[in-house]
Amino acid sequence: MGRKVMRSYIISTISIALVLFMLGVVSYVTLSAIKAARTLRESVVVSVEVADDISAESRKALEMMFEDRSVCSGAQFLGKDSKIADEAFRAQFEVDLDLLLGQNPLLDSYEVALNADYSNREGVEMVAEILRSMDGVEYVSVPPVDIVESMHKSISQATVALLIFLCVLLLISLLLLSNTIRLVVYSKRYLINTMKLVGATKWYIMRPFLGSATMQGFVAGVIATAMICGVVYGAESFAINGIEMLGRGAVAVIIGAVMTLGVVVTVVFSAVAVNKFVNMRSNKIYLY
Repeated sequence: MGRKVMRSYIISTISIALVLFMLGVVSYVTLSAIKAARTLRESVVVSVEVADDISAESRKALEMMFEDRSVCSGAQFLGKDSKIADEAFRAQFEVDLDLLLGQNPLLDSYEVALNADYSNREGVEMVAEILRSMDGVEYVSVPPVDIVESMHKSISQATVALLIFLCVLLLISLLLLSNTIRLVVYSKRYLINTMKLVGATKWYIMRPFLGSATMQGFVAGVIATAMICGVVYGAESFAINGIEMLGRGAVAVIIGAVMTLGVVVTVVFSAVAVNKFVNMRSNKIYLY
């Protein structure tokens, strides 16, 4: 009999661990996709060319705006000498620029990556208008507005779909956990009834079940955490260049949430299931 109880305990613990693992991995993938989507939004770049005679005050004002992280996620300065010396740039022309022009006609410029909140049509147009109105700015080049709008719409739809999928999975996971725990308690309903018949109080009956549930949830959480860490390590090892995965801090939050969920949900569902049989009449237990 002891082997059957132990086998049932192990199977239910593994089942809980697998549900927690699935939930943790999908959370990791979903949050990584959302982060990648935000990074893609910040790939909208505005090119700002400045005059050769721009004053130090005007250049400082421009650079202060670029340092404002509520608008810009970063800015890169491109000097006109570095641009004319760039082989990729010179390869676009069939003639020697030095012989043709005699001097460098290009302007210094800044490649400004916009914050995700300003990567939509309205944001790009607003930032471009502000830059054009600033002293020393000769020309502002923005990506095609239709492309920006299409990208923003696609990313928003994908983000909403991922969040909905995560919420549905969370609901399914809770239902699976509830059914697994209810089956474990159901197999011990006669033991609960026997304890009631000998005069045991509700708390005395529930205490060992809650203690076992706490340990079971913790063990399941540890197993799920080990498997999640393996998946994260594999994802980071084989990640495609340019795709940034979640940081260690976010992974730690997911692991903490999985551990907490494993313990809390197991204890709560066990308490509900045990309470049901404690309050049930003896004749109904045998007919249940």
